[in-house]
Amino acid sequence: MTHIKGTDFDIYPLNLGGNTFGWTSDREQSFAVLDAFVAAGGNFIDTADLYAVWQEDGRGGESEIVLGEYLKARGKGDLIIATKSGGLEPHTGRSREATNAAVDASLERLGLETIDIFYHHYDDETVSIEEQITIAEELIKAGKIKHLALSNYSPERLREFFEKSADSPARPVAVQPAYNLLTRKDYETGIKPIVDEFGPAVFTYFSLASGLLTGKYAAKEDLEGKARQGFAEGQATDDAFATIEVLREVAKETGAEPATVALAWLMAKGVTAPIASASTADQLPALMAAPKLELSAEQVARLDEASAVFA
Repeated sequence: MTHIKGTDFDIYPLNLGGNTFGWTSDREQSFAVLDAFVAAGGNFIDTADLYAVWQEDGRGGESEIVLGEYLKARGKGDLIIATKSGGLEPHTGRSREATNAAVDASLERLGLETIDIFYHHYDDETVSIEEQITIAEELIKAGKIKHLALSNYSPERLREFFEKSADSPARPVAVQPAYNLLTRKDYETGIKPIVDEFGPAVFTYFSLASGLLTGKYAAKEDLEGKARQGFAEGQATDDAFATIEVLREVAKETGAEPATVALAWLMAKGVTAPIASASTADQLPALMAAPKLELSAEQVARLDEASAVFA
């Protein structure tokens, strides 16, 4: 287990993404994934009010509703629940009104009294960092959230947030950046120096590049008609598939799945717990195996070199 600094949470270092719930996984499939995750020792689940607004007839909140039904049916127990707000109408932005309304709506959908880790999913530069800190402090004092975390902030605003919240209960305990073998530059050059200085946990999204790093796709054409096509096709370049070929080679050497290796590479880079999702329970073993796979220094270096074009 891995401890999240600044909290009393110990987590299995694989953060299950809830973006599939109510989208590529219906209620029954979602319950099966969650049951398998818990049975394998998982205890940390990530969702957002925005999930899955992008699907046909999507309204947002679908993931939280399914997860809430699961928690009601199975009990929350030791599960740690993280959710996010800021991008779902009508509660967009970081104003006091929007943030409070979004938190209340998430609590209702999840059937919880308190959110363990609440993310500002997006920044709102019309609201000062000082005001954002104050709003989060109020939510913590009210018992609606336990801890704050941040996603999709510019390095400048992220640094300001950490500096100005140093003595606040709303000091972020985690950041959630996009980071994987095919998406390196923004995190490594802009966010990681701040992580190294201030020490929050790092929970990466798009950890498997919307499925590209599972190794299932050998060419862009293989994505056609897939649910994740809209997310993945922008990264499906010749350079990406060259990197994936090296990923497959390392996977063959280790006897692990490419997805396992891709997640293990993130952990070798200091990521606390990558976020990865599964539409079906049979996809979980490759994810849950990642914390147990230790890549050699040579293998990490080879993956670094193969993906250097993205750094």
